[in-house]
Amino acid sequence: MEVRPIRDEECAALGEITVRAYRRLVNDVPFGSYEDELRDVKTHAEQCEVLVAIDDATMLGGVTFVPSAGTAQSEFDDPDAAGIRHLAVDPRYQGRGAGTALVDACLERARALGRRRVVLHSTPMMEVARAMYARRGFVADPTRDFRSTEAPYSEEKPLLIMAFVLELDAGSAGG
Repeated sequence: MEVRPIRDEECAALGEITVRAYRRLVNDVPFGSYEDELRDVKTHAEQCEVLVAIDDATMLGGVTFVPSAGTAQSEFDDPDAAGIRHLAVDPRYQGRGAGTALVDACLERARALGRRRVVLHSTPMMEVARAMYARRGFVADPTRDFRSTEAPYSEEKPLLIMAFVLELDAGSAGG
């Protein structure tokens, strides 16, 4: 398996993989306008870094690495942090280690940039991803949680978006 930066011609395919993976979490219920954001991989790649996991010429999944606060994709204002967004593995290929490889690549990028921590958000239904984050050392940070009321959620039934943070070893920068 290879993890590398996305190529322009792969953006649409990763967008569809991301939507499929997210919908699978909620029994194929559409995510409303959030699906437009998930599909817009080209913009994510222009604003940040998008990485893909490829195995035998097959795209398994991808992730948006947010190198710092202040970028259009950052969900944090911590100047010492990097972020991970839109992690998705095609449901047909889940369980092969692609998600772990993508997260590890983001952690390597954060260390190379000298970031002190990595921030990401997850939801209650992303149990497998949260378990993988915990194995990597991420811990919950409820001070960074928020709630989404975007369809299919509402003010009456919002979606909890939970924050997780991994403190990086200062001595591991660059590797």
